[in-house]
Amino acid sequence: MQVRADQLEAQLSKSLAPLYVVHGDEPLIALESADAIRAAARKAGCSERELFIAERYFDWSELLNAGASQSLFGERKIVELRLPTGKPGTEGAAAIERYCAVLNPDCVTLVTLPRLDKAGQNSRWFLALSAAGVVVEVWPMDRARLPEWIAARLARARQRAGPETLQFLAERVEGNLLAAHQEVQKLALLLPEGELQLEDVQAAVTSVARYDVQGLVEALLSGDTARYARVLEGLRGEGEAPTFVLWALAEELRGLARIHTGVAAGRQVEQLFRENRVWRNKEAATRTALRRLARPAVEAALTHAAKIDRVSKGLAKGDPWDEFLILGMALTRPATTGAAPANRTGARPRPAYAR
Repeated sequence: MQVRADQLEAQLSKSLAPLYVVHGDEPLIALESADAIRAAARKAGCSERELFIAERYFDWSELLNAGASQSLFGERKIVELRLPTGKPGTEGAAAIERYCAVLNPDCVTLVTLPRLDKAGQNSRWFLALSAAGVVVEVWPMDRARLPEWIAARLARARQRAGPETLQFLAERVEGNLLAAHQEVQKLALLLPEGELQLEDVQAAVTSVARYDVQGLVEALLSGDTARYARVLEGLRGEGEAPTFVLWALAEELRGLARIHTGVAAGRQVEQLFRENRVWRNKEAATRTALRRLARPAVEAALTHAAKIDRVSKGLAKGDPWDEFLILGMALTRPATTGAAPANRTGARPRPAYAR
């Protein structure tokens, strides 16, 4: 059984499964999910806890013994296994399969590991875990959902904020959910209950946003011009390599071109998404991009990306960051909205596909 992290509370309120697996790459949500499982287990009478961290040279017989042994006082217990690398190895994989085959009804088992790729999720040991209990998938927080998430956190402290204030907070903590949590806690200490005023929040909150290339790609797909420019400037300020930024953008554009070709040939979008590694967290943004950007625009953008490659290697004149901005502006807003912003030379070049 698989549930999202936001569905876990409802699942725990109905019944307590004998085994839970938490995997994902959002530390705060993964930590809170594990805490919720432990709390539910304790409420169900699990008064003891055994923790195993499967690092190098870990003795897998310890896990098997913990699952098979009774508590000293005959009480239920939590058996927790942490896989920091997400790769148990041959011996560990076999031990996990054996453990799942004979789950002890007096134990609640919690397995935590980083987000697994498709191959990891299709491995025999992970499928054994999935069949034995509940798998909690922890996905990164979408930028579009961040204001709603912040509002829910504020509500816990009996505070609320208007849309403008929530957008301000989201911009300051984008890509750093742990920092977002800390900022909300700080607001609960500094400001009174009730409606928060934008001016008060601005005075209290520090910008702790962390930008990554995936955020740039998401802004491009969604057609969010302001966010694209903001993330691009953040990446530049943080010293990201232009070649890496170009690779991520070009890969996304090539995927859009392949999907357009497949749709034109009568193939199903869902199958094309799987083939091009468009997972659930990117489906909505990709569908938006497919509706907004025709194939000729995507192909012209790829031609522009080839030019940026030459610029970044010193084979053509220009600045790759200026070209990234021009590329993004052309793909995230209609040509009728006006000329592209000037680069540092004062010129306002626009690619042909933006006209």
